[in-house]
Amino acid sequence: QVQLVESGGGLVQAGGSLRLSCAASGRTSNILTMGWFRQAPGKEREFVAAIKRSTGNTFYANSVKGRFTISRDNAKITVYLQMNSLKPEDTAVYYCAAAFLPATYYYAGSYTYWGQGTQVTVSS
Repeated sequence: QVQLVESGGGLVQAGGSLRLSCAASGRTSNILTMGWFRQAPGKEREFVAAIKRSTGNTFYANSVKGRFTISRDNAKITVYLQMNSLKPEDTAVYYCAAAFLPATYYYAGSYTYWGQGTQVTVSS
């Protein structure tokens, strides 16, 4: 029904920047919220940021506030995650997700569709 494709991951030194993109396709008209989650080896998946598609309201995990910025391009049905001042602890696979129903934005279970993930590695 919906396909999400992330891009932009890679290897960067601490203090550097990356911008992740998530392009949505398929039956996207009813997407309410899009978000980014990340999962490091041996760790649980954690919320990073989310954005309401219609209003542009944004939400961030405390660990990334002031460093990461989520944005949207509704014409392209795409969301971005600008990551600045990256730290080694930001190393993880980053996943894009889409939610169709009103729900708690920071819970992974609120999202119906997920991308394949893109690896972000921050070296010290």
